[in-house]
Amino acid sequence: MTERITPRTLKGFRDYLPEAMIPREGLIETARRVYRSYGFSPIDTPALEYLEILAGKGGEESDKQLYQFEDHGGRKVGLRFDLTVPFARFAAQHINQLGTPLKRYHIAAVWRGENTQRGRYREFMQCDFDTIGTRSVAADIETALVIHDLFRQIGFDAFTIHVNNRRVLSGLLERLGLADRAVPVLRALDKLAKIGPAKVIDEMMATAGATNAQADDVLRLAGTTGTNDEILKAIEPLVAGSEAGEEGVARLAEMLAAVRAAGVAPERIKLDVAIARGLDYYTGTVFETFLDALPGIGSVCSGGRYDNLAELYTAQELPGIGASLGLDRLLAAMEELGMIEKVSTPAPVFIPYFDKDRLHNYLTLAAALRAAGLGVEVFPDPKKLGVQLKYADRRGFRVALIAGANEFASNTIQVKDLTAGSKQDVPLEPDASSLIAAVRKILQ
Repeated sequence: MTERITPRTLKGFRDYLPEAMIPREGLIETARRVYRSYGFSPIDTPALEYLEILAGKGGEESDKQLYQFEDHGGRKVGLRFDLTVPFARFAAQHINQLGTPLKRYHIAAVWRGENTQRGRYREFMQCDFDTIGTRSVAADIETALVIHDLFRQIGFDAFTIHVNNRRVLSGLLERLGLADRAVPVLRALDKLAKIGPAKVIDEMMATAGATNAQADDVLRLAGTTGTNDEILKAIEPLVAGSEAGEEGVARLAEMLAAVRAAGVAPERIKLDVAIARGLDYYTGTVFETFLDALPGIGSVCSGGRYDNLAELYTAQELPGIGASLGLDRLLAAMEELGMIEKVSTPAPVFIPYFDKDRLHNYLTLAAALRAAGLGVEVFPDPKKLGVQLKYADRRGFRVALIAGANEFASNTIQVKDLTAGSKQDVPLEPDASSLIAAVRKILQ
């Protein structure tokens, strides 16, 4: 007797059943539609890259989480931990063919060997969009507008895009004499919400060699609160005399004014000088997006400007900016907020097959509805109607079209609203126009 293998998944990984995949694909379709509306074009890259492409690009923490090994040819390779680093390699390799500015979106899986938590897995999908080949603040502004439109299209009214500029922080560090230790300082600051100010100060002192007073000054900047205009006024003197810091403040002011002019509600975008983003490659504007009703789940769309990343692969200057929708974390949040409809079928219309002599009629009826753009499933076996309607209810169909010998003889179809429980008899014309109208009225 063959020994059976226990079916199981690796820790931190998951299977997606239809009721999970249907809303997941719906979010991906929404992201794709919004990205395309701004002129971003799709690309794809391999899941595996040469290890030297990935290692050292996201920082010490990313290197710890990197899945890496030698392949059969003895080459050192790694699974991509995000889509931005592979994009920098992609741009350096293909930019002469594609030209600049290059606007791309990429929706694909990435892998990080990190501790699992609510809404976070070791394999997860990212929905990235980026513009590369320009330093213009217009690209920063557009990134904020795409994030805003994306969440509105998904169905959120209450969300906040937190924005900062790393050059503001760099300007302060320059004044404090910590410019050459910016990376460990910013890494520590990025943990502020998770570990609190006391531990952030300890980490800055331990990893960056900052004094207690220097760390206090960094946290004083990060703790600046008020309206966007009030925060801008408060941080200006803190970076005065630093070219980088002054430029960071100016770009933030310009971006905030532009998104307001573009119609973004003032409460939707918040200047937050505490956010730094943990990845080392960010150089300017950074974004984190939070759901007002569920801030504890963390940022569900993050990104920023990375002006130096591509220089690791090419001498050509290829500054870039972009953001990534955290698909799985957002889905976990939407489920917690009751925004996910529990269905196991993408087709809303169900046709029971209970008259065994009428299969061709059922198939003809389904074809007419599909030609009108409606998703339809015909049950494959001529079982009792009650059995088939239980199946329809379990799968989450919205409408059932019921017809036996009597209905076909009188050219009518019983249209049943499976959510409301109501039903009506509809005449069946050769073009099925009345039936299609009745179904659409229920689905609207």
